[in-house]
Amino acid sequence: MTVETTSAVTDPERMHRIYRHLHTHPELSMQEHATADFIAAELDDLGIENFRCGGTGVVGVIRNGPGPVVAFRADTDGLPIAEDTGLDYASTATGTLEDGTEVPVMHGCGHDTHVTSLLTAARELLGRTGDWSGTLVLVFQPGEETAAGARAMVDDGLWDRAPRPEVVLGQHVMPARAGSVTLSHGTAMAMADALRVTLYGRQSHGSQPQSAIDPIVLGAHVIARLQTIVSRELDPRSPAVITCGTFHAGLKENIIPDRAVFTLNIRTFEQDVREQVLAAVRRVIAAEAAASNAPEPLVEEIYTFPRCYNDPDAAARVESALRAELGADNVSVGEPVMGSEDFGHLADSIGVPAVYWMFGGFAPDTGEPPVNHSPFFAPLIEPTLTTGTRAAVAAILTYLTPNP
Repeated sequence: MTVETTSAVTDPERMHRIYRHLHTHPELSMQEHATADFIAAELDDLGIENFRCGGTGVVGVIRNGPGPVVAFRADTDGLPIAEDTGLDYASTATGTLEDGTEVPVMHGCGHDTHVTSLLTAARELLGRTGDWSGTLVLVFQPGEETAAGARAMVDDGLWDRAPRPEVVLGQHVMPARAGSVTLSHGTAMAMADALRVTLYGRQSHGSQPQSAIDPIVLGAHVIARLQTIVSRELDPRSPAVITCGTFHAGLKENIIPDRAVFTLNIRTFEQDVREQVLAAVRRVIAAEAAASNAPEPLVEEIYTFPRCYNDPDAAARVESALRAELGADNVSVGEPVMGSEDFGHLADSIGVPAVYWMFGGFAPDTGEPPVNHSPFFAPLIEPTLTTGTRAAVAAILTYLTPNP
């Protein structure tokens, strides 16, 4: 289906070609070597100075006279998902996880859309250098899905090597109407913490449970009890989510194993709630182990995502620019979402405001669209890419000095 858009970019064929290439060739987090090479080649073709940062990150700098410095970020990594979209440009790529497991890889979160929109926005702005003055920093960030990329780029001297911006901007495609944009004022996305928990027991034959300490039974009690943290310990006005995403134990049905390993994902909006939940999680795990007469469990941090916070003044400024560009009916103010992003670290690390918004990528009359991280996630090429490009250009230009 085709959804009409009110304007187009200068070279839509090139934009579509970039997108199809990226969609067909996704790479796992912090392994985006070919993607980085492709982005750098595109920047070279545009005559944009660029350098590598944070391993597989790429930074481009467009200098166009005196004026403000604005940074815009696009994430580049794919996910370990087997694509099932039926597209003629669907990914058949594979990658290798840290533990050596070979997995299928897909752009199941739309990062290919983000990269394409930013590369196209850069091309559009280069064609309009008489309209603005200042400096644009293009941040093509790896490893968003693992919360590793933003920190890696900052630790690699991003803001020492590139001009320091006065604001950092970014966007994300979502399962909403193509052509629409939603942004929040204040908190936009949740903080997230991931933990790996190893419970230790005592192995025994399944017929002799009296000789065992059963880590599976222990784990069942822990996971059930963890849900009471949100339902019975938090103020109902303080949202939080605790999810057990994996649980592994044992090799045979008649052997009680000596350990069980599970992983947790925890989402919160406020720092004090985050600290309360994390402390409660550790307390419950330790207490249930003691109740089972089991050894002390091992709790390891897998990753942590910062809060994604939209500075209210900057968000209002961007909202106005988006309404002027896309039409008031296509821009709305939304509530914070429980999804997480490491985007906020780019601005927080230098104490400048940030604005992050969502743009839709699906037809309005096809039922409920697939969510991000689904094997069926396939945004419409248009007007999704044009919307992402126009939104990026409008937001950037609202900060750069206009020329008469």
